[in-house]
Amino acid sequence: MDQIRFSGSSETQFTPNMNYILATYRRASLMLATCFLLANLGLAQKAEFRIEVSPEKPVMNVGETLQLDIKVIDSEGNEVKDPELRFYSRNAKVVRADRKTGELSAISGGKAGLIILKPRGEKGGARFDMEISVNFPQPKEIQFVDAPTEVYSGTMNPVATRVVDDRGQFRDDVPVEMKSSNPAVASFDAFGNLRAHKKGKINVTASTEKLKANVEVIVKKNPVVSLELANVVPEIRTGDVLQTKVIARDKGGNVVENMPIQYAYQGEAHNPSYTAAGMVAQDGRFVAYEPGRYSITATSGTQSATSFVNVVARDVKRPIRMVGQGAVSNAHTSDLWVWEGVDGKDYAVTGTWGADGEAYFWDVTDPANIIGIDTIKVDARTVNDVKVSEDGKICVISREGASNRKNGIVIIDVTNPREATILSEYTEGLTGGVHNLFIYKNHVYALSNGERYDVVNIEDPKNPKTIGTFELAEPGHAIHDVWIEDGIAYSSNWRDGVVMVDVGNGVAGGTPEKPVKMASYAYPSGWNHAAFPFKSPSTGKFYIIAGDEAFPNGLFTDDKPTYAGGYLHVIDFTDLENPKEVAHFEVPGAGSHNFWIEGETLYVANYNAGLRVVDISGDLMGDLFKQGREMSWFKPTDSKGRIPNAPMTWGPQPHKGHIFISDWNSGIWSVKMKEEKKKTE
Repeated sequence: MDQIRFSGSSETQFTPNMNYILATYRRASLMLATCFLLANLGLAQKAEFRIEVSPEKPVMNVGETLQLDIKVIDSEGNEVKDPELRFYSRNAKVVRADRKTGELSAISGGKAGLIILKPRGEKGGARFDMEISVNFPQPKEIQFVDAPTEVYSGTMNPVATRVVDDRGQFRDDVPVEMKSSNPAVASFDAFGNLRAHKKGKINVTASTEKLKANVEVIVKKNPVVSLELANVVPEIRTGDVLQTKVIARDKGGNVVENMPIQYAYQGEAHNPSYTAAGMVAQDGRFVAYEPGRYSITATSGTQSATSFVNVVARDVKRPIRMVGQGAVSNAHTSDLWVWEGVDGKDYAVTGTWGADGEAYFWDVTDPANIIGIDTIKVDARTVNDVKVSEDGKICVISREGASNRKNGIVIIDVTNPREATILSEYTEGLTGGVHNLFIYKNHVYALSNGERYDVVNIEDPKNPKTIGTFELAEPGHAIHDVWIEDGIAYSSNWRDGVVMVDVGNGVAGGTPEKPVKMASYAYPSGWNHAAFPFKSPSTGKFYIIAGDEAFPNGLFTDDKPTYAGGYLHVIDFTDLENPKEVAHFEVPGAGSHNFWIEGETLYVANYNAGLRVVDISGDLMGDLFKQGREMSWFKPTDSKGRIPNAPMTWGPQPHKGHIFISDWNSGIWSVKMKEEKKKTE
């Protein structure tokens, strides 16, 4: 018999749960949400249908849309009328597919696989795989990007170009050749840099097979006779970002502005068996990954300047210890939420994944003695997300896999968590499954079918009502999660990246009834699964940390450990119109899931690598893991877990000096880091 083991109380027996197997997608998969969705649609049963598609090998042009002619034939050869189908593009950068209607939109040239699924029913399901080809548009123009018109002799100057096609899109697949009309005056190196040799004038020609563009460049005599590398301090820690400044002077001692500068560094480790590694950006910022003695060199023309800096270990390591566990072995544990109840005691709620629709309530007032106090059971396979209102009175849980497909959300009175009571179930517009949700000021922001989030007013929790919605306009869009702070929603939208939306802050005129998009950032992998805002107290910069989710080695639900992929992207959103990725945190051999920020500490659930606690103080740049910013780590291991001895940490939450985590295979845990030593004067 499978069991849920409540620490500190007698074990309670349950009937075995239904296996929730992702047999079809145990090979390399990109995103857990896709795995979940395909599992729900399911093709584990023998298909008694076949899918016929015309045209079989469609060819599209960029900007076109196409509706395929699709027939579903049953085992007796009859065509199924109005079949329910789902559509998935394997390369949404080339072709996006509307999940419900199947309308295809050609985004860019190339090829994209398309999966057409008939969800399983009593008679099984069906699947059809095909390939879509999209013709590349014709290149129309070469544009120079901020090309220099005047340069100094002896300097190296990057010259960037871009090719624009006849639809106005940039083409990075078209090679551009750069030539100088007089290489003796200035010539191009293999990386597209214009190296100025002597005084004179040249024409720079950028060309493709059929296009050309020209710009005139004047090479002037270089007046610089000295460089000074300023702002270099004697000593920094690993991970500290050092912003250097270069001052160029002519023979009269005057400062010469706008000189092109190239930066380099060299490091010598304190331990000779190590290589001292770091990173220097071409705006003069330097960060070291290992302790050692580093030189930073700035070069312009024939002049250079070098400064030295000693780098010491960041020294933020802190011991961490296991305090308590509320063991769950009958099901996979999903998300958690910890809160102070109206009675002043501390409680937690955890969901279950691929099981019988249960949510467990815990007394965590004594983190060393986590006690299971109540269970809510709803019609669902998965209770993926759990949240509690700011006043500690209302809990909302998500539902997926309901027997009648009416999923939606369940609103629960947790004024007394020992007698949690369902107040209402709400499914209006949410029948496609709610994967994640968030509560903010008497409103629930609930994901609907992985496509949008609806805003549900729960001022009267027994009579909720939808008052607003937010959905991206891009074809084939998807959403995985939403988090809200200060009236701004941060949604995670897979390939469309992180999206900031005003839902009541007012900065962009948004309200819960009429959300207004503010800014967004997408990165190439398209694995954006979670997001958390972070206003740095020490620098004033505003970041959004965006987390991946990927399973390149497959997701295993029953018999062996899973080794995930992906990492956290640190995106500087200080300038909302120009967000840029500046740093990342990646644990080798593991993948990220949910995370939390408190102060300047980042708590990461790193799936098979357990909990990781990270120092994110100061400026952020480069590889945070290699910089020694990790403060502590803890791997929850349970020999009686759902999959024994297989850490698969789902979510973290700091609460009153302890860190609570949910683990997919073993329930809820509490751990504590040793207090930081107080600095003495």
